[in-house]
Amino acid sequence: MINRAVGDDTLALLKEVETIISPVYLVGGSVRDTLLGKKPHDYDFCTPHHPDVIEEAIRTSGKRAFTVGKKFGTLGCKVGEHFIEITTFRTEIYEETSRKPHVEFIDDITHDLSRRDFTINAMAIRADGTLIDPFGGLSDLEQGILRTVNKLYDRYNEDPLRMLRAARFCAELGFAVERETRLQAGKKADKILEVSRERWTVELDKLLVSKQPTRGLHFLAHTRLLAFMLPELGIQVGFNQNSPYHQLDLWSHTIRTVELSPADVTVRWGALLHDIGKPYVQIHNNRGYSNYQHHAEVGAEMTLRIGAYLRWSNKRIAEVTNLVRHHLDDDDSPIGLADSTARYRP
Repeated sequence: MINRAVGDDTLALLKEVETIISPVYLVGGSVRDTLLGKKPHDYDFCTPHHPDVIEEAIRTSGKRAFTVGKKFGTLGCKVGEHFIEITTFRTEIYEETSRKPHVEFIDDITHDLSRRDFTINAMAIRADGTLIDPFGGLSDLEQGILRTVNKLYDRYNEDPLRMLRAARFCAELGFAVERETRLQAGKKADKILEVSRERWTVELDKLLVSKQPTRGLHFLAHTRLLAFMLPELGIQVGFNQNSPYHQLDLWSHTIRTVELSPADVTVRWGALLHDIGKPYVQIHNNRGYSNYQHHAEVGAEMTLRIGAYLRWSNKRIAEVTNLVRHHLDDDDSPIGLADSTARYRP
């Protein structure tokens, strides 16, 4: 359900920020969440004024200015109970050899919105409640569609992490990815290797604890992102378990186990990796079925290496590895129960 009328709390905050600097606009995910009737996690604002002007306005209002992001045009401050960020309208120019953009400040709100990733994140709200929507974000929000802004080729080339963000938004919002947006992700999947693995982990963590993680995981598999990021999981797609105890192929079983597990990031990583050792220990018995002896132990050793590869903390590596190693020991454990239930078609 889309709330076309901006909530009173959001408008009150926007008007309070306008007393600091004017004109000012609420932008990005803050607008998306507001229109979805959700309380935004962060409040982001933009203005045509230069960062020096923003800093002076914040100090003049009696507030402390946080200047860590000033060279990119962003300053922060506390407004009531909220920490907000105000950013100068800008354009971003990406060099072929770098993922870090060259920032140029501009004075046009539409030009600023055009640099954003998806149409649902490329809207702004004025202090009078007027919605600025040059790329059809509201329509896509109402239809549950994820679509890139402007040229697909440019969006993914500029920052390949946007492909992983698409998977995460699928999972969080339950949206469908527009056809060309999905197809181009498949063509550009290898570019995800240009992004730091720390950034992968941030997005994957959010995806896994979302309401519909299977949507995002399907996107990763079908666009080949999974094959480039975690080939040990990519091999599961279409893998026939050849077992009387499993009706699903290995990947379908894995993602259903994730969805049936508690929405805790450690548990869901354990669920995602719990059968990762199976393809490597498969043997055929004399009854025509396959056995997977010691797959939990092999999977635990693989998890140690995957955790290091993804730059996890030592604590997370130990906890997830332990879940994988012992997932067969207790059917009443969070993963054990999900694993048992996910063996059969829903």
